[in-house]
Amino acid sequence: MDKLIIENPFFGLCLSLVAFLIGIKINKKLNHPAVNPLLIGVIIVISFLKITDIDYKIYHEQNKILNFLLGPATVVLAVPLYKNMEVLKKNLKAVLSGVLIGSITSIISVLIMGTLLGASDKILFSMTPKAVTTPIAMEVSRVLGGIPSLTAGLVSVTGIFGACFAPEILKFFRIKNEIAVGIAIGTTTHALGTTRAFQEGEVQGAMSSLSIGIAGLITALISPYIIFLMEKLQMI
Repeated sequence: MDKLIIENPFFGLCLSLVAFLIGIKINKKLNHPAVNPLLIGVIIVISFLKITDIDYKIYHEQNKILNFLLGPATVVLAVPLYKNMEVLKKNLKAVLSGVLIGSITSIISVLIMGTLLGASDKILFSMTPKAVTTPIAMEVSRVLGGIPSLTAGLVSVTGIFGACFAPEILKFFRIKNEIAVGIAIGTTTHALGTTRAFQEGEVQGAMSSLSIGIAGLITALISPYIIFLMEKLQMI
């Protein structure tokens, strides 16, 4: 690969955008939720880096702009929430309790599963915040002593899975309430899952957007205490 192209500060950014646009086109053509644009984009980028033998660190460095925009993009999700503020007010207790229980369940289940599979402490702490949005998850991972870059990858996998299959799983268990569907998707599959929630309906999308922020806050606050308690009980 031409050295001048690789050293171009916009090379990695352009690669990411082109890969994602290809993913969108394929998704529209096949029209199936399992063919997620982000998943296709990730496969294209990884394949390209492998074939051309480009160091991932170079690619990551050239995507600082996209990484920075993760935060503002999450904040923008508050717009549909504002439009459905009355729905939130009427169901505030149910929303808060649902997100709290979902966040606690996510943390405990991943810690127990990781322990049973023999994961090290670093891996466990990296896995702990995998259900919340990337900026929060990476910071929580860093504070706990995990590996933020690994956490980012796990967050992506969780979100892609949710975007592909979350509504179908909820339908399988006959969960039809719009608010419950939104809370479940947002709490467990963050922003990527929320994009699918909006396809299900505006209320689902709004509740999912709300759940992202609350789940992130709850995870950041309670993760250290849950880990401490489970260590005391020798569960991990």
